[in-house]
Amino acid sequence: MRCAGRHDLCTEHSEQDVEAENKGHSGARQMLISVALGQVLSLLICGIGLTSKYLSEDFHANTPVFQSFLNYILLFLVYTTTLAVRQGEENLLAILRRRWWKYMILGLIDLEANYLVVKAYQYTTLTSIQLLDCFVIPVVILLSWFFLLIRYKAVHFLGIFVCILGMGCMAGADVLVGRHQGAGENKLVGDLLVLGGATLYGISNVWEEYIIRTLSRVEFLGMIGLFGAFFSGIQLAIMEHKELLKVPWDWQIGLLYVGFSACMFGLYSFMPVVIKKTSATSVNLSLLTADLYSLFCGLFLFHYKFSGLYLLSFFTILIGLMLYSSTSTYIAQDPRVYKQFRNPSGPVVDLPTTAQVEPSVTYTSLGQETEEEPHVHVA
Repeated sequence: MRCAGRHDLCTEHSEQDVEAENKGHSGARQMLISVALGQVLSLLICGIGLTSKYLSEDFHANTPVFQSFLNYILLFLVYTTTLAVRQGEENLLAILRRRWWKYMILGLIDLEANYLVVKAYQYTTLTSIQLLDCFVIPVVILLSWFFLLIRYKAVHFLGIFVCILGMGCMAGADVLVGRHQGAGENKLVGDLLVLGGATLYGISNVWEEYIIRTLSRVEFLGMIGLFGAFFSGIQLAIMEHKELLKVPWDWQIGLLYVGFSACMFGLYSFMPVVIKKTSATSVNLSLLTADLYSLFCGLFLFHYKFSGLYLLSFFTILIGLMLYSSTSTYIAQDPRVYKQFRNPSGPVVDLPTTAQVEPSVTYTSLGQETEEEPHVHVA
């Protein structure tokens, strides 16, 4: 045999080949999991869109602030109360003493992002909203680059380009089939509202990623529930109380509000889980398919016209997602990102406050986490 006399060497090569093959299978599996998790979020957004459409068009219930208020109340009841009963540094009062003003700003940003995009439907066309809403992607990329220090590779930008190309294909299909385009009475105002909402969404998503990686998911959702409920309640009383009185309440409308709130609560609760396993950029790319799921449902519910371009758009976006998820991103060396980091050959190491060491932290959208992320308390 060719390996006679070199059994140890052959065994070593064999083990290396098996290990490389296992890593390849694991990477492919994690890529598919990453894409699948993003599609769960898209389906939840599809449910949000369908219930909102029925409420506004069939029952003339134009209450976007009230709908957001219901979601924030659910977050408050589940997550804020969880923080309230905790002990020590993770207690609600302790968190408020240290970071109340930061979460107050985040709550306002999240509330107004939802409001601006929903409001834009009254002024501009559906196609414009679909295309301009993609502005959230470059916002997330830039903020992640400068504030989270995430660095991308060429394949990531290729995947992003392919995803946006798929969205353009869908917008073109809408024009060809003459799908309902919206009022479009003051298009410039509507377009500016979409761009403003997309910018606020990007800020909120990147801030969310930072919090869930350095603090905790429950803290983020609890604080969003607290300040979101407070500010949406004020906005509801000022701007929407008359609209709420006009709603023709019956069991169908009640069921639609329940369905909307359940989908929105599921989206807010599950999104931090997906962001932690992937990234804010990956999540926003995944959400591009939400409009397509709504369209496919509309083929049966609202008798939309079908075009083969819709299928082409769907698979183009999925290909872009797989391209983006096929390679890991990484974090630039900077001790300001995390005060603790995982030593590849040992346990978690605490950096001294005066240390000049710059840890190399690898951020991956694919790798399995073998242990809980360390909690870092940020002043």
